[in-house]
Amino acid sequence: MSESSAEAVAAVASATGAVATGSWRRATGIAGVAIGVVAAGAAAGVAIERLTVGRGMRQKARLALDSAGPYGALRGTPGKAYADDGTELYYEVDEVDPEGGGAPRRRRLFGRKAPAPVTVVFSHGYCLSQDSWHFQRAALRGVVRTVHWDQRSHGRSGRGVAQVQGEAPLSIDQLGRDLKAVIDAAVPDGPIVLVGHSMGGMTMMALAAQYPELIRERVVAVALVGTSSGRLGEVNFGLPVAGVNAVRRVLPGVLKALGQRAELVEKGRRATADLFAGIIKRYSFASRDVDPAVARFAERMIEGTPIDVVAEFYPAFTDHDKTDALAHFRELPVLVLAGVQDLVTPSEHSEAIADLLPDAELVLVPDAGHLVMLEHPEVVTDRLADLLTRAGAVPAGATVGGYGSSSTAQPR
Repeated sequence: MSESSAEAVAAVASATGAVATGSWRRATGIAGVAIGVVAAGAAAGVAIERLTVGRGMRQKARLALDSAGPYGALRGTPGKAYADDGTELYYEVDEVDPEGGGAPRRRRLFGRKAPAPVTVVFSHGYCLSQDSWHFQRAALRGVVRTVHWDQRSHGRSGRGVAQVQGEAPLSIDQLGRDLKAVIDAAVPDGPIVLVGHSMGGMTMMALAAQYPELIRERVVAVALVGTSSGRLGEVNFGLPVAGVNAVRRVLPGVLKALGQRAELVEKGRRATADLFAGIIKRYSFASRDVDPAVARFAERMIEGTPIDVVAEFYPAFTDHDKTDALAHFRELPVLVLAGVQDLVTPSEHSEAIADLLPDAELVLVPDAGHLVMLEHPEVVTDRLADLLTRAGAVPAGATVGGYGSSSTAQPR
């Protein structure tokens, strides 16, 4: 176990002790480590690169990136669906532009003559929002009907009613039922393509397990990006075995306690913003030249997830096992895509999914981490475009605009 890993694990353990003794001033000072780790989708401490720029300068840089970054600015026609427990689920619809809207000519990507009236439904991951699909949404806008929704307690959706009232713990099965409610409201008829990243892919599996007839009768293609069908409790998040085991022992207790003091913890979280940003970057991206504005965009989404929501969702991943549900996708065109250097849902989990879906296209993206759709949008969009073409989801002569790049080494 490296010295830096040992220090990180010790910090999380120290937070647990502080919580247990009621020393909340001390706990919130170090809780940023645990919060940042989990909010980035990881369950372990990591070594943080040394900060050599003054705090005031970093704050100015964040403000500049927030004001200049266009990411997450796309909006569609808003709508609301309601889950079986009454939770309000927010979604947006981007309709097809039948005339091309008089827009300048753009790069041809699709070529079918007679499209099926397909709707593509995008489901996002843990501690993110529908805006995490920014590049893919920009590329497909006007080309095919799309639905982007915020999972319960994320983005613009309401807090989970059952969880707030203490009636039921959060489960992946509940998220599957939430997706069904969104489909009923936003896509009452017609073929569907399901696209999900991380927790969003798990949500799709839960939908299939509970509503196999919907998959059989209406779903025409599936894309699973950086996700897992189970055994997430075995992920080591890039840490030595000893470090992982130590964190697994203390983290559930830390999260439960912190979630009960959300307001106080959020103050400590803001105070550790620089540390938080380093952890997010470590667990979101693998490339060294990611556009700082894209990195800040991811940071803002994750920062926007309250600590009590982080704590509420975390246990569901250990319980998640939807391997059997993959059988419902077996007869469909399927894309399975992952970053080779994903530390949150390692690419081996995607390979395991592909093994159970022998006709699926498996794409492993080198130099990519967990947020592969933001880090290498061109790869994700191209493979998704091919899937939509195979599913007959695109109109005659359809073209897309540039989907952008998240690299500072290439023009946006």
